[in-house]
Amino acid sequence: MKNVPIITIDGPSGSGKGTLCKLLADRLGYHLLDSGALYRLVALAAEHHGVSAENELAVADIAGCLDVQFKAHGDGVQVVLEGEDVSLSIRTEICGMNASKVASLTLVRKALQERQRAFAELPGLVADGRDMGTVIFPEAPVKVFLTASAQERADRRYKQLKSKGLSASLSNILTDIQNRDERDENRTVAPLKPSEDALVIDCTHMSILDVEQKILTFIHSKGVL
Repeated sequence: MKNVPIITIDGPSGSGKGTLCKLLADRLGYHLLDSGALYRLVALAAEHHGVSAENELAVADIAGCLDVQFKAHGDGVQVVLEGEDVSLSIRTEICGMNASKVASLTLVRKALQERQRAFAELPGLVADGRDMGTVIFPEAPVKVFLTASAQERADRRYKQLKSKGLSASLSNILTDIQNRDERDENRTVAPLKPSEDALVIDCTHMSILDVEQKILTFIHSKGVL
């Protein structure tokens, strides 16, 4: 892993880091890690097995033997959990809230750490998450923290869900994002915060392509490309 170029992009829900990471991975030909999807998958698997998100030991057991596959599918990625296509199921707001809950559990985070680090393979990795630069890949040469106002992130999430034909309430999404921010930023295990050496970008009034260009410039300044 020491010889693998790693770019970490952390940030709160709805900041656009998922779209940005896919753009960068495609442009650079790097592997992609969507760590948020792993926590969503653990939360969904726990629900499928009738396990409470507050039962730390049981949820950690599920995380440790998670049966999941990521398959290239058109312009996106098909996510298969225990043989079932859950690509849409894991993107609902309810699943996101449950993922935030299980992500606060110490044993669950430990169970997923090594699995996440295993994604670091040549020619390189773009890692999307909340603690990629602070916990999972602290040695990464390029770290970015992407954020935006809660209202802007709620607007983006609302449009994203509606475009997929999913029901959504803008006011509920905003409330959920604010609650999730508070929980993620104040949890005792790997709280959401930028690494000291991260480039912090507030993209409230920026296009995704402008953000991508700013990050590419930062990558070049670090001598990675």
